[in-house]
Amino acid sequence: QVQLVESGGGLVQPGGSLRLSCTASVSMSSIYAMGWYRQAPGKQRELVAAITSGGITNYADSVKDRFTISRDNAKNTVYLQMDSLKPEDTARFYCYARLASRPGSVYWGQGTQVTVSS
Repeated sequence: QVQLVESGGGLVQPGGSLRLSCTASVSMSSIYAMGWYRQAPGKQRELVAAITSGGITNYADSVKDRFTISRDNAKNTVYLQMDSLKPEDTARFYCYARLASRPGSVYWGQGTQVTVSS
């Protein structure tokens, strides 16, 4: 079982920045991929960004050049730096992880709300 604890959401004005953190209860060496999905009211959950154990990153087209995903293996933590935020980025962001030993299973955090509004 993997527990993921997120933090860093909040209210920010358009054009502002936020940094989300997600800390795993297991070593990063056992995690194949980790990242963030988001879900806005009335919409499907969508992948925002992900990073693999090999350091390969993947971003949704809508956030490329604005969001940056990174990780700190010593802290078992993945970060999502979000810059130039737009109102359409408003959503609940969920951290997820896939274990190397169980790549077919997905573990989820409880989510953190990001609201972009003036």
